[in-house]
Amino acid sequence: MNRIELVQVCEKYKREIIDYKREFEINNDSLHGTACIQNYENFESWLKKVQEHLKEETITDGFVPATTYMAIRKEDGRLIGMIDIRHRLNDYLFHFGGNIGYSIRRSERRKGYATEMLKLALEKCREINMDKVLITCDKENIGSAKTILNNGGILENEVPEDGRVTQRYWISV
Repeated sequence: MNRIELVQVCEKYKREIIDYKREFEINNDSLHGTACIQNYENFESWLKKVQEHLKEETITDGFVPATTYMAIRKEDGRLIGMIDIRHRLNDYLFHFGGNIGYSIRRSERRKGYATEMLKLALEKCREINMDKVLITCDKENIGSAKTILNNGGILENEVPEDGRVTQRYWISV
C-alpha cells in the first residue's frame, strides 16, 4: 500500500513548499531534489524556473529537462519529500548528479518514505521511456545508499571530488 503519492510542484502547495524549505534551512540540511530552491529569493521565481525546465526548448543552458515532484502523505496531505527526475544526463550529471535527486524532511526520515518515494519516481521514469537511471549519493550517506539499494541499485563505482566520495548506482527501469 502506498502511503504517499508524487505530485508535480505547483502553486497550490506554495505554503507547504516554503515550510519544507524552512525546515531544511533551520536544520542546515542540503535541499537535494528541489530544483535548487535554496538559490531563489521567492517561490514564484523558483516555480517559473521549474516549469521552464520541463521542456527542452525552455531550459537554461547547461541544464537538462527535469520534472520536480513532491511526495505528499495521503493520510494528511503533509509534504514529506521532494524528488527531481532529470530526463537525460549531461557530462556533469553523468559523473556526479545522476538522473534523480531527492530529499526527505528531517522530521520524517527513517520511516521508509525515501524508499517508497524513489519507487514511485522509477515508475515515472518508465512512463517517459527511460530504461535505466543513474543515482548518486555521498559515500557517507548510508541512508541514501540503502534507499537506492532497496530499489535495485547496483554500485558502479566511487568518484572522489573535493575531499568527498560520490557513489554512482544504476537502476534498470
